[in-house]
Amino acid sequence: MNILVLNGSPKGKNSITLHTVLFLERIYPEHHFRILQVGQRIKQYEKDFEEVVQAFDWAELIVFAYPVYTFIAPYQLHRFIELMKEHRVRLQGKFATQISTSKHFYDVTAHKFIEENCYDFGMKYLQGLSADMDDLLETRGQKQAESFFDELMFNIENSIYRLHIRPDRIENDIIYKATFSETPKMSGKDVVIVTNCADNDENLQNMIVDFRAIFPYHTREINLRKFPFSGGCLGCFGCAISAKCIYKDGFDDFLRQEIQTADAIVYAFSIENHYTHSSFKLYDDRQFCNGHRPVTTGMPIGYIISGDYLSEANLQTIIEARCEVGGHYLSGIATDEDDAACAIMRLSKSLSYALEHNPSRPPNFYGVGGTKIFRDLIYLMQGIMKADHKFYKRHNLYDFPQKQKLKILKMQLIGVLMSIPWMRKKMNGRMNDFIVSPYKKVIEAVVPVRGHPKGAREGHLKIR
Repeated sequence: MNILVLNGSPKGKNSITLHTVLFLERIYPEHHFRILQVGQRIKQYEKDFEEVVQAFDWAELIVFAYPVYTFIAPYQLHRFIELMKEHRVRLQGKFATQISTSKHFYDVTAHKFIEENCYDFGMKYLQGLSADMDDLLETRGQKQAESFFDELMFNIENSIYRLHIRPDRIENDIIYKATFSETPKMSGKDVVIVTNCADNDENLQNMIVDFRAIFPYHTREINLRKFPFSGGCLGCFGCAISAKCIYKDGFDDFLRQEIQTADAIVYAFSIENHYTHSSFKLYDDRQFCNGHRPVTTGMPIGYIISGDYLSEANLQTIIEARCEVGGHYLSGIATDEDDAACAIMRLSKSLSYALEHNPSRPPNFYGVGGTKIFRDLIYLMQGIMKADHKFYKRHNLYDFPQKQKLKILKMQLIGVLMSIPWMRKKMNGRMNDFIVSPYKKVIEAVVPVRGHPKGAREGHLKIR
């Protein structure tokens, strides 16, 4: 079989993901592998795409190979997919799959992003391989790679692939017009709108205009298309030690002085290729200069999105998970799918409330799970990730369960007592009362302050 591998890693031949492909190529010599270094050569392919077109004609199976960068594929592969669509490559009916390496930090959203774009081309998609970075070094990981390829070939021979039924998409050809007049502005808050709005994107432009008009605080707008990026993240880990990017285009200072100093951020973009234009992914990846440090924890975040957001389940997951992992307060998402003016009004009110009252929510699975993955990774690689390690130590983010010795001892003691037959009989039916008793004490200790019947914030409750 003719297998075309699109290596989306900016590291080219030094990609860990690529070595999984090379491993499979060595084991299965009866198949013909051809590798395009699309991540490393993205600038050349922007100028000349003919080599790619010819390779697609030759291929029977297309494999997207890449490391996971910030929830999805790297900027370079994201841009390459844009070029595929711009050149209207013919891939209808061809088989497609993917191989990624990561520490399993939102590999699910990365794989779904590639899968959705394969469906756009009418390809027959087969489930990919999501490997840990160290898997290929172990016998178990090597066997898993072989098992993946064997099943892949079986499915192709028997035409077993995923059927894709798209949800009903909202046909919205209405051009949104700015409707709100300018409201008086209050000072004291710095709110930045980060966008990649194109010059001809009338809907998004007018949504931003309306939000800035009705929002009660002064705002400033930054368009990422205008920043002189030297290139996408190279995954070189140089910033892991120095906290500075290898590029000298000034992005580090721009990010930390123009964006992260704000009191709130509103991201504004139009949906393209199941995310948005690659200029935004370039911004996402280059934030790796922060390492894995949630330096804007607690900051309110809002979104203004033009496009069919309700049918983009993976994008919804990415947005929520990004806020959860960063410790941000997601104030709202305004879209132009229905009544955009009302959506913008709601976002304005909810973001204003967040700025004035500093609300917080406990993290859900997206936030807890993602944070623990990086906690373990940074602790293990603290010799390299020095800046991250210092941040995690300073902010007590190393919350390993083995450190909770008192709680572990308490659970062991309860376990010993419950193993005694007469004690177990005595506690029969009373375990729930025992578990909830500390919570009852908290409730009993609360005395509401008069005038604040709904009081749950500091100053609204008194503790005996």
